Amino acid sequence: MRPIRPTLAAVSTAAVLALTAAACGPSEDAAGDKPGAPASQSADQKITIPDDLKDKLKEHGIDLDKWKNGEWKNWDRDTWLREAKDFVNPIIEDLWDPDRMREADPLPEEPVEDDISDDQGVTDPTPEPVDARLVKAPYHAGEPEAGKLFFDGPKGSMVCSATVVKDPANPGKSNMVWTAGHCVHAGKEGGWYRNIAFVPSYNDGAKPTAQLEQTPKEEIAPYGVWWGDWAQTSEQWISGGATTGGQGAPYDFAVIHVTPEKDGDGKSLEETVGSALPVDFDAPTAPDIAAMTATGYPAAPPFDGQRMYQCSDKPGRLSIKADEPTMYRIGCTMTGGSSGGGWVAEGRDGKPALVSNTSIGPVTAGWLAGPRLGKEARGVYTAVSEKFAGR
Repeated sequence: MRPIRPTLAAVSTAAVLALTAAACGPSEDAAGDKPGAPASQSADQKITIPDDLKDKLKEHGIDLDKWKNGEWKNWDRDTWLREAKDFVNPIIEDLWDPDRMREADPLPEEPVEDDISDDQGVTDPTPEPVDARLVKAPYHAGEPEAGKLFFDGPKGSMVCSATVVKDPANPGKSNMVWTAGHCVHAGKEGGWYRNIAFVPSYNDGAKPTAQLEQTPKEEIAPYGVWWGDWAQTSEQWISGGATTGGQGAPYDFAVIHVTPEKDGDGKSLEETVGSALPVDFDAPTAPDIAAMTATGYPAAPPFDGQRMYQCSDKPGRLSIKADEPTMYRIGCTMTGGSSGGGWVAEGRDGKPALVSNTSIGPVTAGWLAGPRLGKEARGVYTAVSEKFAGR
């Protein structure tokens, strides 16, 4: 399987776990090395960062001016922060301009077998492929919580998908986004990705790629660019996650707290987009769920990452290791770039709730799998909410 991992601006294999992560990746032409700001860097590309994060950067020997001017591209082991407590993500205004967003790719991954029914644990037969369908534009009208996640890694600019979720500590004013762990952290072989930013309703009008070069940023990112000021994933992903073999996939989830790139009207992300999904940590097992809908921006061929798609299917079960939680699995042809995108099902109250996220899929792109959210996921979610309680 391939993880549906971050996707690169060129053609990335983010959808390959044969067990590979499904949705993100760097581009082969190192899009991450391009200057971000369209105008002068000194005037337009500034860093906004609170004093406590300045101190944290200093602890790791990171100079803010050098970081702003390109030092963030240094991926030496001693500068690639890894531990959960080490997350820092200074805002670099206008780094994510329309060209850089359009060119970001899914994470490259190694393919795995389509059918892993011989694995231990409970695994249902491989589902039939379900063709991904285009979401009707404008996306905000039907899927206001969905968007695209951008970030940089050692191989360039990458993309995933993400979802606005409710914040128990700030009801009605959430700044929390749900995605996959592999979209924010490289797992056991690396650390936190950099320049992580969320764009709700990316390309809201569903314009074809050929038209996007002349499309202003206000249309590509109609609800703004929101930078992660904190991110958290599972300790299991940090210690054991990998882009091959489905390693860490049952714990492949993350929560990002965001802040607007530019000063606006003071509204939260939830207020800005008009909605946020609740998260269900007690969702039924797969046999008791009638249908799940996965949403994302697939970027690996035959898709190009510029438009939003969905798949709906009755979930089955996928067990990678007998001693790890069983995952949900649905038929779906979405590829890398869709990683991190929310899976929605009817909650116990009859209303839609986020119950999983895209994590892995096969090289043939016929199905996707996502973690069943339990106590570990609830712990990550609660910790991020409490960290920003009252703020």
